[in-house]
Amino acid sequence: MDFKGLTQEDFDVFLIDGLEARMEALKSTIRPKLEELGGYFAPTLSTLTGDEMFVHVAKHARRTINPPKDTWVAFANNARGYKMLPHFQIGLWHTHLFIWFAVIYEAPSKNTIAERFLKKANKLYKEVPAEFVWSLDHTKPETVKHDDLSKNDLKEIFERLKSVKKAELLCGLTIDKEKAIGLGADGLIQQIEHVFQTVAPLYKLAQNIK
Repeated sequence: MDFKGLTQEDFDVFLIDGLEARMEALKSTIRPKLEELGGYFAPTLSTLTGDEMFVHVAKHARRTINPPKDTWVAFANNARGYKMLPHFQIGLWHTHLFIWFAVIYEAPSKNTIAERFLKKANKLYKEVPAEFVWSLDHTKPETVKHDDLSKNDLKEIFERLKSVKKAELLCGLTIDKEKAIGLGADGLIQQIEHVFQTVAPLYKLAQNIK
């Protein structure tokens, strides 16, 4: 793999004004790196989950006015799409890198997934590392640290996934851009691998894989 790590330039793409200019920079700087990471981690995730994983690099094709504030590569067990399925993501905002297990609002099986998570809530509360974070909306950069949640808080997140139509659930790690740049290519690969190993059981639970 030719991945050289992330640079300040990659994160600064999201400061460029205008849809066209930002998309051009995104395509030339970040997208090739996301494609490399996609090719590298698809086999890893296939091994971790037992499902064949396909790579989906965000195209932002529907945008006509607002330039993207973040971008990502997603991994799902379907070659045609990922938004309707539990999936994994690696991506960037201007401020940080994110590595996620994700169930977003397009997933038709959200209720069933939420039920499975509720049944295992106590176990998940114990097993998710303290420094990991949860997001309730993939379109916003804000997260909640696992360490700041009570057991009941976590159950409420799962209940919300079940009862609110637009509710989402993402779990993983965010890394400030300075640290992400400083890790270099090898350090970043190791960090992403660690996160995927840690959240793979969430995927298996969501898919009911024993």
